[in-house]
Amino acid sequence: LKAVDIHRIPHFSDYLQNGWQISLAASVDFTGSNGNPKSQTSLHQFQQGMANPNQYVRALIGVGEILLQYDTDKMVPLFGYGASINGRTEHFFHVNQQPNPYVAGVRGMLDAYYGFVPMAMLSGPTNFAPTIISATKGARDTANDKVYTVLLILTDGEITDMDATIDAIVEADDAPMSIIIVGVGSGCDFKAMDLLDGDGQKLRGRRRQARRDIVQFVPYRNFINAPVEALSAE
Repeated sequence: LKAVDIHRIPHFSDYLQNGWQISLAASVDFTGSNGNPKSQTSLHQFQQGMANPNQYVRALIGVGEILLQYDTDKMVPLFGYGASINGRTEHFFHVNQQPNPYVAGVRGMLDAYYGFVPMAMLSGPTNFAPTIISATKGARDTANDKVYTVLLILTDGEITDMDATIDAIVEADDAPMSIIIVGVGSGCDFKAMDLLDGDGQKLRGRRRQARRDIVQFVPYRNFINAPVEALSAE
């Protein structure tokens, strides 16, 4: 053994202490297990609007309002996955159905969401990897501008592409990015999400082990009767 190269992987606090800005990105689950949005029992029920916001809306508000305080331009790319668009299931798409996925703040996210969900054709399966890979590329592209990306993924079920998702997370461990996964609904025990949240041990992909934990999982049901701010505090 002649030499040892030591590469220190920065953590979230390191980025903030060095003056990096936070940029929020969000992705919403439009898979069939959410139920028909036209039904009052659907996790995507929209008929009552903001008078009785569904869990997806409450999560977008709760996390968005906190993180956007540290986002200089307040512009958020809002993505979706699991919907059928033009007869094809899409695992990564722009919710506003425009070439540019960016919307202005929480209000923009809600407008895009409420604009899409009435016509959404829910499909599946639940694949996270395409969203994570795209967000990682975006985080690397803005690194020179000292921008740290926080990707919010909202989901109602277990991941179908677990191996690919783990690999995508592991490969993103040196990018200026963290992932917050919020599990909505009560039809799933979310055990796989606890695996992705590497609090107990570092995540291991098919090629290597993660060098830092970039995922935080929060089950929304723990906050169902709490103010939206409580979710963000977690």
